Amino acid sequence: MTGATSVAKYDASASTMVRLWVAAPVVMALALALCQPAIASTEALPEPNNQRQRGAAEAARGSAAHPQLPGSRLRGEGKLRFLGLGIYQARLWTSPSFRVDQALDHPVVLELTYLRDFEGDTIAQRSLDEMRRAGPLSEAQAQRWLAAMQRLFPNVRSGERVTGMHQPGQGASFWVDGRPLGEIADPEFGRRFFGIWLAPSTSQPGLRLSLLGLATSGSL
Repeated sequence: MTGATSVAKYDASASTMVRLWVAAPVVMALALALCQPAIASTEALPEPNNQRQRGAAEAARGSAAHPQLPGSRLRGEGKLRFLGLGIYQARLWTSPSFRVDQALDHPVVLELTYLRDFEGDTIAQRSLDEMRRAGPLSEAQAQRWLAAMQRLFPNVRSGERVTGMHQPGQGASFWVDGRPLGEIADPEFGRRFFGIWLAPSTSQPGLRLSLLGLATSGSL
């Protein structure tokens, strides 16, 4: 009985932490600020141990184009955590002409592999909260974008991949496990949405650096 009780307490605690992450951005920011460096909000994949392994890994990353963006290469990847709980693994593909200082002016593909179950409505609301970080947003515009995301974003289960492609000047398209979800044909929406991960105003600067391939180099 003691073991079952411990498991139940852990599951309840994990569920509570996830609800905090998706519903309360301010709580998340405060928690991360207070707990650093005791906990890490993101982590890049471990580097291979020797030069030959590093070279092979680099070649593999550079040659793997995403099917939604021909000619692209995997730019970077990292994991988002909240209070030690994995939220999702993120990977970013970019075109050869991609520039870090103009990240939102280039087509990109972002893939999120979720590590926990989330409701689509919750993902939509959390996304809108993060999009507000880029600057003022009228309530009418916010509600239009929220409704559009709620229509597109499904409930996701652990292990499912949600993929988004930013097409500057056009908007954004989405897939789940390769199945098309639809698009939001609004250029400003595209910039704000992908800015959640790529803009300097992001709430997760460590994950941004990992996705942009700057986590170790520290330079543009």
